[in-house]
Amino acid sequence: MTETEHVTPRDAFEMLLAGNKRFVAGSPEHPNQDAARRAQTAPGQNPFAVVFGCSDSRLAAEIIFDRGLGDLFVVRTAGHVVGAEVLGSIEYAVQVLGSPLVVVLGHDACGAVAATRAAVKDGAAAGGFVRDVIERVTPSVLASHAAGHSEDADFITEHIKHTVALLLDRSRLLADAVESGQVAVVGLSYRLADGTAHIVTTRGIDVPAHLS
Repeated sequence: MTETEHVTPRDAFEMLLAGNKRFVAGSPEHPNQDAARRAQTAPGQNPFAVVFGCSDSRLAAEIIFDRGLGDLFVVRTAGHVVGAEVLGSIEYAVQVLGSPLVVVLGHDACGAVAATRAAVKDGAAAGGFVRDVIERVTPSVLASHAAGHSEDADFITEHIKHTVALLLDRSRLLADAVESGQVAVVGLSYRLADGTAHIVTTRGIDVPAHLS
């Protein structure tokens, strides 16, 4: 049994944010990154959280949340766009590995969101499969426009909220796990300059004042 087994969604969330605070303060502990942990996790894994984030090279989950081997089940796509492979990966972590927390991790200065905003404004189509990424981000950008948003942060926030809602809408397994209290889904927005992760939206968990 590892230290991350049988933790509650709230426990997992607090562990994640505590790691981010250490990272921001410049005092990371680098837990579970030694040979002992490698040997401990070789037979199996019990990650306490799924982190579904953008593929941006500055968004390495184990670093910004100060975690190690076997702690996080990480799924990444450009602009954290959702496809069948993403849904299957998240469902695997929740159903098979027992992860009690799913995090959607967005960030400021997101290239996928910026490209989509430009495409919506100018009507220019991207080439190759980049077009598919832009098409999947477009509903978030259109919703932001409809709400009268103009700031980059508002578009990022809207896209994170849309992704959380989409996961729960498309995955019956995940929605049922949240409804039963077994799993929580949280949307976080990461700031590249200072390294902080801020709460955007939560499903299945009430965030105490000291975490908000």
